[in-house]
This record gives sequence, structure tokens and C-alpha cells, in this order.
Amino acid sequence: MSVQPDTDTPFHKAGRHKQTSIYVYEAPVRIWHWVNALAIMVLCLTGYFIGKPLPSFSGAEATYQFFFGYLRFAHFAAGMVLTVGFFGRAYWALVGNHHAKQLFSFPFWKAHFWAEVWFELRWYMFLEREPKKYEGHNPLAQMAMFFFITVATLFMIVTGFALYAEGLGKSHWLYSIAGWVIELAGNSLDVHMLHRMGMWAMLIFVVIHIYVAVREDIMSRQSIVSTMISGHRTFKDDRPD
Repeated sequence: MSVQPDTDTPFHKAGRHKQTSIYVYEAPVRIWHWVNALAIMVLCLTGYFIGKPLPSFSGAEATYQFFFGYLRFAHFAAGMVLTVGFFGRAYWALVGNHHAKQLFSFPFWKAHFWAEVWFELRWYMFLEREPKKYEGHNPLAQMAMFFFITVATLFMIVTGFALYAEGLGKSHWLYSIAGWVIELAGNSLDVHMLHRMGMWAMLIFVVIHIYVAVREDIMSRQSIVSTMISGHRTFKDDRPD
């Protein structure tokens, strides 16, 4: 069995009726993936209701209700987890293996990369009959992850902390660091709008990401979902000679 060391190129096989397992994602990458997924879920759920609050609860006096406060606390806590995880993931991209670096790289200058992106687009649109197999992310997934996870997460962190700093007041040290975002946008309402648009962009990506992962598990004879649990990518070749 031979494998190209560069994940910009697909996995190649020397035999048939084989099942090969390759260690791809290290433990810190896998832990970050699931913690990050949980943080995004909490952020999107709480963020939605922060932007569109529920009607007042009937029954107890408003004095004894703190639902919105708990909601904001969960949102802020998940935001802190997302931020620490993001910078921890950036550190591991420097010290981890080749696959750990893919999230932060986008080789747009390579013609071969764009050819592979075009192939993957055709594959997902059912215009290609046989998939190509990759150790790490395929080029289309790598590009999508770069924009919708790396860039989008950084955008959400910056705008989120700007809004959080505004609530602390202009005299707070955090506003001196993040307040420039509100001043650049002109007002906090526009930052709120951009922050919410970022949430919807990430939600759309998450839905597509889950669909593609499950589809690849079924159709391309390579493990996707289980790889982010065990760290090993399994390639199956069940075609006859």
C-alpha cells in the first residue's frame, strides 16, 4: 500500500480488497473538534434567543426570574471556551502533524489544488462516479474549513468580544482592546447584525458539514465520522478485480 505524503494529492492503492488504516488526527485535534462543536451549538442556541428573546414567563414575578441572565452567562462562557480552544488549536497547528496544519492553510496559488476542488465539487453533485481518497481533508473541505471555521471563528471572536466589551463600559481595559470594532462599524447595532449573520453562516456550514461527512462515510469507502473519534482513517476497497 502506498500513500502520498502530501494531502493535496489523493490516497493511492497498490492492491484490491484491502482495508488500510492510517493515523491522521492527533488527540488534541479530536478533543478540540468536539469541544468546539459543543461550544458552537451552545453559542448558536443562546445567541438566537439573545437576539430574539422569548416572551415574558407567566407565573412568578419578574424579580425572581433570571432566565435571560443564565442565557447570557451560557453564551459568554461558551464564547470563552471557543476562544481558548481556537488559540489552542492554532498552537497545535504549529507543533502537530501535517494534518493539524490544514485548518489554517489555503494553498490558493496551486493550480493542482483548484483542479482537485473542481473534482470534489463534481463528486458532491453526483457528476463523478468514483471518489478520490485523501488522508486528511480533501481540497474542497480544506477550503471550506478555512473560511467557515478558521476565518469565521476569528470573526465571531472579534465581534463577540467587542459587544461584550461595550457592556463593560469604555473605561474597561477590554474595550481598549476590542472597542475599535464598534468604532469601525459606526455603532454596536451594525456589529450585532454582523455577529448574527456570522452565526447563520456557521450554522449553514455545520449542516452541510454533517451531510458531507455522513455521505462520504457511505459512498466513498473511507471513514470520516469515526476518524474524528479514533484518529484513524480507514480506506476500504471492495471492488472486484
